[in-house]
Formats: sequence, C-alpha cells, structure tokens
Amino acid sequence: MSGPVQGMRESFPNPREIHLDLPAAHSAGRMARQVVARFAAREGLEGDELSTLELVVSELLSNAVDHGGGNAAMEESDLEDDVRMTLSLAFHEGGWTMHVCDQGGGDPAAMQPFLDPDGLPDLTDDRGRGYFLLLGMLEELRIEVSPDAKGLQVVAVRRLERGAE
Repeated sequence: MSGPVQGMRESFPNPREIHLDLPAAHSAGRMARQVVARFAAREGLEGDELSTLELVVSELLSNAVDHGGGNAAMEESDLEDDVRMTLSLAFHEGGWTMHVCDQGGGDPAAMQPFLDPDGLPDLTDDRGRGYFLLLGMLEELRIEVSPDAKGLQVVAVRRLERGAE
C-alpha cells in the first residue's frame, strides 16, 4: 500500500510480518482488520482460520480502544490526545503470533482473572466475554506491560493445522 491512511502507518519488514501503528479509535480498528485480513489471505490463510484471525484482531483492538487509553473513541477526531495502539502479526512455521499494545496504563496482574476464569463469564454483563471466547481459540493468550511501558501488551498465539497457513 502506498502511504498512511488516516493516521494508520503500516510496514511490511518481511513477507511474513505486518506491523500497524494506529490511532486508538474503533474506526482504525475496523480498517486494521481489513488490512490484516488481506495480508493473511496473501499468506494463504482462508476460511475458518481467516475468520478466527479477524475475530482476534477485532477483540484485541476493541479492548485497546475501550480500555487502553482511547476512551471508546469511534473516530480519530474523538481522541483528546494522540493515543496510539499497535498491532504486529507474524506468521511462522505452524501458526501465527499477534501482539497488540495500548497506552492506557494498567496492571497485567489485574487482568489475570480474565485469563484464568473461574467458570463461565457473567452472561448478563455486556462486557467480559471476549477473553473467554479467545481462550478457546488460541494456544496462548497472555497480558504483560507493553515494551514502551505506557500500557499493556496482549500476546495471542495460534497453531494452524498443516496446510492451513
């Protein structure tokens, strides 16, 4: 692609990785999902595996917008400051690894109950089911301090069956 699109910068350091730097707004998350889907399709991902990847992208970027400093901004113009989120996706032998970082501070230990749920989430609550769903799709889901220490980084790992990548 040529140049950034509405504050989104992407780079392709090698054909098996993509890195996106985005404003922390839902509109950027929707655009990122489309970019990642096109990239993954070029890497041979299709069908249910592509749908799974798109769901993971949507959930993690939505969480970054809503809870990671974006204050649930719908558009970049809704942001009070230049709050960013990043997404990196790397395909490797047997699967893919995704990193999503936000700038909302946070304590990884406070997120642990979402990664080790005690039973089903509260189905009457509008929130709190995303990580529960992702845990069933991924081999690994962990939350740590982001490399720039401004927020959290979520790492998602999925193994693919031979021929699905």
